[in-house]
Amino acid sequence: MAIKNRFADLLSEISAWRRDIHANPELGFTETRTAGKVAELLRSFGCEEVVENVGKTGVVAVIKGRGGEGKSIALRADMDALPITELTGVEYASVNQGKMHACGHDGHTAMLLGAAKYLSETRNFAGQAVLIFQPGEEGCFGARCMLEDGLLERWNIDEVYGMHNWPGMPVGSFAGRAGPNMAAVGNPTIKITGKGGHAAEPHDCIDPMPVAAQIIMACQTIVSRNADPLESLVISLTNLTSDSTARNVIPETVEITGTVRALSDDMMKFAEKRIGEICAGLALSANVKIEFSFAAGYPVTVNDPASMEAAVAVAREIAGAENVDDDMAPSMGAEDFAYFLQKRPGAFINLGNGDSAGLHSPYYNFNDEAIPFGSSWLVGMVEARSPLS
Repeated sequence: MAIKNRFADLLSEISAWRRDIHANPELGFTETRTAGKVAELLRSFGCEEVVENVGKTGVVAVIKGRGGEGKSIALRADMDALPITELTGVEYASVNQGKMHACGHDGHTAMLLGAAKYLSETRNFAGQAVLIFQPGEEGCFGARCMLEDGLLERWNIDEVYGMHNWPGMPVGSFAGRAGPNMAAVGNPTIKITGKGGHAAEPHDCIDPMPVAAQIIMACQTIVSRNADPLESLVISLTNLTSDSTARNVIPETVEITGTVRALSDDMMKFAEKRIGEICAGLALSANVKIEFSFAAGYPVTVNDPASMEAAVAVAREIAGAENVDDDMAPSMGAEDFAYFLQKRPGAFINLGNGDSAGLHSPYYNFNDEAIPFGSSWLVGMVEARSPLS
């Protein structure tokens, strides 16, 4: 497998960076230690420019190629951790109670740092490489914050590429697809107001609990009976709370929250419309007040076909064609890299993490053996998309 030989030499050093970041996880927009370490390393590599506090706690670095004018190719890694208590038992486990790198962002950051060191040493490309160390990917809209801070315009970015580790895929393998790759997110909130009272006297109350149950069950029919079966849609109502804490009190209000996932804007709008219609109908029939709101989360992650073709070509050079899947099934997970792809051509690819625990599991750990493959791909994208003439 044609990984860059330099990354075999650098593996222990990059792994040490990764494990240090893993042991000191920070949640979205609090990544001050992580960002400081990243910036310090980037400056030590000799990057022409290192800018901190982009999009709150993000870091951006620039490395100039030795081939004169060319494209400005951006590579992105996310830095934030999750509010999860780690149970891996590894010697470098989190020292921050209740915080954990359970999605591999420590590995993503370390691989991009490794790529930065290599690119600074070799500079076998034209134009410039722009390295984006993004905060707040886990539900904090960090990519959008960096865009609002002028990321694309300040560094004249032409294309942008990113990757995510994928448990269950063999180390040394890659997978992705052109077009919709990861789902959009919608966040419904349904507040039902009835008339509370004694649980032994329901006839003197307007009980919102049965209405909540009807809404939850009715929303399941949106996917099974209203949506085109060839479309991708998930509706999961996951939380039910009331203002009653006693078993003999009928609550006044009940609130339902959850998540909607879709691979197109039309399906997301359809789901929002149908949930609203169900709420309106049940409010009338049950004589309760229902307030329905629907907050948009991340949009669909859509890989540009030409950029994805280039990403797959680089992956095949590294791993061999037999270890690259260019038609991976879309994921109903979400990724705020989508915001970058709305503004510039680019692609997001998956990297095998081996037989590890799943993402967001307290037992998950990034596989350091994947580092040479991921760093090689990141470097390869710069060299392929803005080659020396």
